[in-house]
Amino acid sequence: MSRLVYADNAATTKTDSKVLDVMMPFLTENYGNPSSIYKFGGKSRAAIEDARAKIATAIGADVITGDRTPEIFFTSGATESDNWAVFGVAEKFKNKGKHIISTKIEHHAILHSLEVLEKRGYEITLLDVDEDGLISPSDLDKAIRKDTILVTIMYANNEIGTIQPIPELAKIAKAHGVIFHTDAVQAVGLVEIDVKAQNIDMLSMSAHKIYGPKGVGALYIRKGLSVPNFIYGGAQEKARRGGTENLASIVGFGEAAKLATENIEEK
Repeated sequence: MSRLVYADNAATTKTDSKVLDVMMPFLTENYGNPSSIYKFGGKSRAAIEDARAKIATAIGADVITGDRTPEIFFTSGATESDNWAVFGVAEKFKNKGKHIISTKIEHHAILHSLEVLEKRGYEITLLDVDEDGLISPSDLDKAIRKDTILVTIMYANNEIGTIQPIPELAKIAKAHGVIFHTDAVQAVGLVEIDVKAQNIDMLSMSAHKIYGPKGVGALYIRKGLSVPNFIYGGAQEKARRGGTENLASIVGFGEAAKLATENIEEK
């Protein structure tokens, strides 16, 4: 008898039964549109805001409620989040400069986005890694120029597992007044992340890497940093990302983020 042995959680994870349990009511009973003005939709809106708070807490972002602009914005996944960060910063700061720094070991969601920008006249510097797959902070410091507008470096590599010294790299970017973004898909739930203490301006994450559902992710955008929208069409996500919210998956994402970050030291 054949038996499946799955050992590729870096590619995707099975949805946790606890996550599925909190999702099911929003697929069967509480299915109201979060953007509607009646009470039934209000339950959906409250569930989304609860999930947003859980994710913010998981990475040390501000838990913002009410009419104020949040720091967590839901997307279709980390690929969209990466694209939004890269193209958003490129558009926002194009008058300041068109130089972007990244690495040769980034996910294609970053590398292919940078290839598009290069064709549009942006200059891209891809840093090398050492024999351990690590970026040298001094190499980053030397690579930053007056026209550098963005540094985007993956937190943990999806193939070799290297964990970059993100706090040190982000501190260097901040000292130069450069926006710092990290694709933290493989790090959330496995590494202690505090976006405030670690000087991270933008951070991408995805639910299906932490035992949540596929098709939902988030982009953390530091309060005070405003970048152009990537998707238009509605007033969802405080008018920052159009489209009816993936309600049940967002609820599941929030629960997955909470569970993933509860016992990091033990894991």
